[in-house]
Amino acid sequence: MSRTTDLSRPIIEALYSEALLLADEVRAVFALGTREPENGESSDIRLALSTEGLKTTTRMMHVLAWLLNQRAFFSGDLSETQVRLHGTLPSDRCADPRALEVLEPATCDLIAETERLHERIARLDEAWRCGFEMASPARAIHSRLKRRIEDLG
Repeated sequence: MSRTTDLSRPIIEALYSEALLLADEVRAVFALGTREPENGESSDIRLALSTEGLKTTTRMMHVLAWLLNQRAFFSGDLSETQVRLHGTLPSDRCADPRALEVLEPATCDLIAETERLHERIARLDEAWRCGFEMASPARAIHSRLKRRIEDLG
């Protein structure tokens, strides 16, 4: 038996508010990476801040762009066809475990939080594109495994 639902403006607005707050935290943390290095500061830390900062800010911009497309759809500025053709959330590039080893725990937590938000939005995007049809649990696991393999490839 299949059940359909849809995204709603309140869901998108709540996610948009959450994403804006998170993006502001990301900006605040990774803006520090643009400062002059302190005496004795490891180049590994600066490299990790730079690379993970770029991935994290890009991830947040993709999430915000997806949410803005949805908001434009709800306000009538974009058609469903336009959103379906041009509003797909790009796949994520997960953090490098070696870089996470040299970063502060709070920074790693922030990166993980952005990854979780991206995963949530990716599930919504996929469900929306599939019309929110409920699949069997086996098919859902298969779909998740397929996405993970594609992300690794």
